[in-house]
Amino acid sequence: MATLSPTDSAFLWLETRNQPMHVAGLNIYSAPEGAGPEFVAQLLARWGKYLKAVPPFNQRPALRMGFWHWEEDKEFELDYHLRHLALPHPGRIRELLAMVSRLHGNLMDRNRPLWEVHIIEGLPGGRFATYIKIHHALVDGVTGAKMMADGLAATAKAQKPPLWAQSLAALPASRGKKAAPSLLAQLGEAARAGREILPGIGSALWDMLRTNSDNSAGAARPFQAPPTPFNVEISGSRRFAAQSYSLARLKRIGVATGATVNDVTLAICSGALRKYLEAQKKLPKKPLIAMVPVSLHGETDAGGNQVTLLLANLATHVGEPLARLQAIVQSTTEAKARLSKMPRLQKMAHGMTTAAPLGPAMVTGSARKHPVFNLVISNVPGPRQTLYLNTARLEEVYPVSIPTHYLALNITISGYGDRLGFGYTACRRSVPSLQRMLDHTDESILELERALAATPDAKVTTPVRSPRRKAAP
Repeated sequence: MATLSPTDSAFLWLETRNQPMHVAGLNIYSAPEGAGPEFVAQLLARWGKYLKAVPPFNQRPALRMGFWHWEEDKEFELDYHLRHLALPHPGRIRELLAMVSRLHGNLMDRNRPLWEVHIIEGLPGGRFATYIKIHHALVDGVTGAKMMADGLAATAKAQKPPLWAQSLAALPASRGKKAAPSLLAQLGEAARAGREILPGIGSALWDMLRTNSDNSAGAARPFQAPPTPFNVEISGSRRFAAQSYSLARLKRIGVATGATVNDVTLAICSGALRKYLEAQKKLPKKPLIAMVPVSLHGETDAGGNQVTLLLANLATHVGEPLARLQAIVQSTTEAKARLSKMPRLQKMAHGMTTAAPLGPAMVTGSARKHPVFNLVISNVPGPRQTLYLNTARLEEVYPVSIPTHYLALNITISGYGDRLGFGYTACRRSVPSLQRMLDHTDESILELERALAATPDAKVTTPVRSPRRKAAP
């Protein structure tokens, strides 16, 4: 039995019927040439022979003495986790997204390992999809994306066991075998880490306390966000919309402006959000603030959630698209420069403290009028090479993420090959007509391209900051 970290445990504590805490991936495949209509049934029959799961896919959560642990499910039932579905006629992407929307709103049974694999057939041309969801207490977005990629094959001829029967490097497969550390050991480890954690807490508290006059032009900080329709209590129903775009197309915008692809995706999301809120006559005068998760897996081999965050000013109050991109670059450049000076645990502590006011704000309802930030926008790296599932070619990849109370919209972008898949996940009631965000995303990309055509020399610049007399903590 292994103890969950405080970060991993938080996703179990925060979960309610209206606030499921699982992430998912929607993959669309094309069957190999010559495959008949029985291809998916044959795939399921092969998978059905793998009745045992390896760690962590055989681990379920257990609460012991106020701490969450992973314990082995000795009554593991594959039939519960592996599910076969078919789309109603005519089997368009619209029907697929509607099905995923319904599936994503369902809680998982905590008496069982917290994952499900849905195989969905009925798409035109013999295509089919997998919708795989797994609890955020077990993986973060980067780990989940790597897990999905590692579970597939690099060639059409290669055959791999199903996900739950593979010991994947992306997941801490041995966590279920490790003995839970004693309370004394946990306290000792916390004391050793305190040298890094405390400065992270202090820097985040300073962000909350400093005044507007202390804030540079580009920086974003907690409670700077205006009230929006996204900052409301949510229901348990979900709506999911997705579309992919050429990575080369976004890179051209980045090269022309000197911005990173991540900043370009933020600018695209900003333009789409601006258009969506304008259409509802609810665009605030102040800019929206996005929470952007930052993976720390490159700094450690530890499992579980290894993530901090930065806050990005989306400049939604700026009408001109290149000026909007410039403001976003200034904001993210300053935030990344600050994080780069922190050790890993300090970064995590800074991020956790920045997000900590969300809890009390949700309980009191103050997050409606005084949001900590407005929404979450994640960019998850994905595989560049073509992948296969038992001879079926992986064509499209879309992330499906987590809306929460007072953060009713989540945008996650994931790469695969030469495409970027934009996944919009929202509360069905709080964010009406979510599918229009796809049109607005198209328009936002075109808007940037047209502005560049009119202004060929449009390099963005980052501000040169004058030294402060007194350094912030």
